[in-house]
Amino acid sequence: MRSMLFVPGDRPERFAKAVASGADAVIFDLEDSVVPDQRAQARVSVTEFIASADTEVGLWVRINPVDTRDALADLAAVLDSRPQGIVLPKANCGDDLWRVDHWLEALEAKAGREDDKTQLLPLITETARAVLNAASFGTVPARVRGFTWGAEDLAADIGALANRDGRGDFEQPFELARSYCLLTAAAAGVLAVDTIDPELRDMEAVRRRAGDSRRKGFTAKLAIHPAQIAPIHAAFTPSEEEVRWAREVLQAFEASPGAGAIALAGRMLDKPHLRQAQRVLGVAASRSEQAGEKLS
Repeated sequence: MRSMLFVPGDRPERFAKAVASGADAVIFDLEDSVVPDQRAQARVSVTEFIASADTEVGLWVRINPVDTRDALADLAAVLDSRPQGIVLPKANCGDDLWRVDHWLEALEAKAGREDDKTQLLPLITETARAVLNAASFGTVPARVRGFTWGAEDLAADIGALANRDGRGDFEQPFELARSYCLLTAAAAGVLAVDTIDPELRDMEAVRRRAGDSRRKGFTAKLAIHPAQIAPIHAAFTPSEEEVRWAREVLQAFEASPGAGAIALAGRMLDKPHLRQAQRVLGVAASRSEQAGEKLS
């Protein structure tokens, strides 16, 4: 999964277009993009669409924060349509994840779906409190697929006038929250999904910043417009040069099975480099599979 595209839950005319955008997953939003008096109808629209959808694209729903009255109502409404997962915004500590996990267990049991677990993607470090509680997310329910975060809500929470500099890169407090999200995901053994890019015109800037996300260790990125999908996918697909080097590293270690470290092209490499090469080749193989090609 490289991309997850948001679509407002109260705009059903956009649902099919979002699914056809090329995104690996679509997130139907019941939170920030839907005003409170439209949420009941949005739940109906989202549920009806997911229940009838015939697609391999992952269909997710962002509910409202766990400490609001809408959260459980959102879950109860959409779960019967069998979304792939739930996106939980503004998680303030690990306990919020376990609370939603218990709700999902109860709703799944009621629907006779004990063996069909709904996945969970929490937005962590989206509030100042969550940043300070980052360590509490280290142990998570088994249904948690990954972690992501949100710079806009964090800016509002701390009173920042902006969260990016003139180049569109994150200012220091937000880069800290981003790093905590990445490190916490690694500690918990789940995927790290970077937040959205607000740029809607300069797709090269979107690709550059998505490339920065991948270099830092993120495996996917949120999107807010279909035009962002292609540059995000390009950034998260290993280049031919990366694949070539990874193969050379793998072959060098295979040629010296008892060696803990080897020299290759003037560089000293050890086991972490081997693991990174294996990861690059695994991602490249999966991308090639998605494109219907065979990686030679």
